Amino acid sequence: FGVGLVGCGVVGGGVVRNLGRNRALIASRAGAELEIRRVAVRDLAKAREGLEVPVTGDWREVVDDPSVDFVVELMGGTTVAEEVARATIAAGKPLITANKALLAERGDGLFAAAEERGVPIYFEASVAGGIPIVKALREGLCANHIRRMHGIVNGTCNYILSRMADEGTGFEETLAEAKALGYAEADESLDVDGIDAAHKTAILASLAYGFHVPFSSVFVEGIRRVEAIDVCMANRLGYRIKLLATVRADENGAVEARVHPTLIPLKHVLASVGGVFNAVAVEGDVVGSTLFYGRGAGPDPTASAVLSDLVEAVGDRLHGGCRGFARHDLYGKLLPMEEVVTRYYLRLTVLNCPGTLAAVAAIFGAHGIGISSVFQPEDHDGETVPLVLLMDYAREKAIRTALVEVDQLKAVRESARVIRVEDFS
Repeated sequence: FGVGLVGCGVVGGGVVRNLGRNRALIASRAGAELEIRRVAVRDLAKAREGLEVPVTGDWREVVDDPSVDFVVELMGGTTVAEEVARATIAAGKPLITANKALLAERGDGLFAAAEERGVPIYFEASVAGGIPIVKALREGLCANHIRRMHGIVNGTCNYILSRMADEGTGFEETLAEAKALGYAEADESLDVDGIDAAHKTAILASLAYGFHVPFSSVFVEGIRRVEAIDVCMANRLGYRIKLLATVRADENGAVEARVHPTLIPLKHVLASVGGVFNAVAVEGDVVGSTLFYGRGAGPDPTASAVLSDLVEAVGDRLHGGCRGFARHDLYGKLLPMEEVVTRYYLRLTVLNCPGTLAAVAAIFGAHGIGISSVFQPEDHDGETVPLVLLMDYAREKAIRTALVEVDQLKAVRESARVIRVEDFS
């Protein structure tokens, strides 16, 4: 079977290299040979090691090539990538993509078009690199109601937060280090502002609950506001801060999908996921708790997922089958972030004077919000001091309303730093 690549950067190069290296193994498992027939790239001037096939600057030549049976889209973005995807579907050719932004933002229309045309879409590489979480949700756990999922799905953020915890460094210093090592892009916003993780969360939520969860409905908060003092305080309280994706359904079937910095108990396995590694914990009503762990990005892990999709595509072509997005009608409602109930870490900067804690506690009490513990470090001198509160379970809307009043207290000098807490209970 012939393969056409649209995009041949880091991941595309990994696909070419690993297909060549494991050609016999892949052919044996797929039941047929796979051969790259044509490649489209943005910049024809760039040398691409290992490419011995026609290379073009026009992606249409790949899609229209009669020797290309499967199209692999690895270019990223959503505009041209959507054109490639729709043209591939219209041509009746299976589409393999690693493009989480495309699926999260345009996936509903693409899957509908693919279903109408009877064309499969494969997208294992779109979430968590080489971790086979898409196949796990779609196939391995298909007999389960998914109770909840928690994931560390962005390696850049996990590296930064891990280094801040281990070395006591600040965000900006650690971000610069991540860029120097190639773990963060020159424009870090997609990663550190949580957008990349939110794209993946939308895909995971859609897979788990059988209806399209729009990217725009995923609550997103990045890690720029996490300070060294918060990382230190979290550790003293028995937690690690991670950028955590949370997906779960409540007792009424309403689904929450959110990404934000989260305090995770040190005893929980996700707290130990360090560096650029990813992990997704999934709990099903039949299987119980499961954990998927590995490298979430990079040329080889992502190429592994792309090649697994190609093997599956060959099997479906030889034996019949059409993968896509399996909808069901058991769920279909999203829970607004204002209605989410969780625990909270709050750090206030307050005047070092009597009565401040009482005034703060009175406001939370008036809104029916309990305080589970209070911590005020003794190693801070001066006019202002940090006041750290761990709150009981509360509704997001109630916390936000109460904090508006807290911020207006004369003794409070800065708006509260808010980080949500996950106890996995």
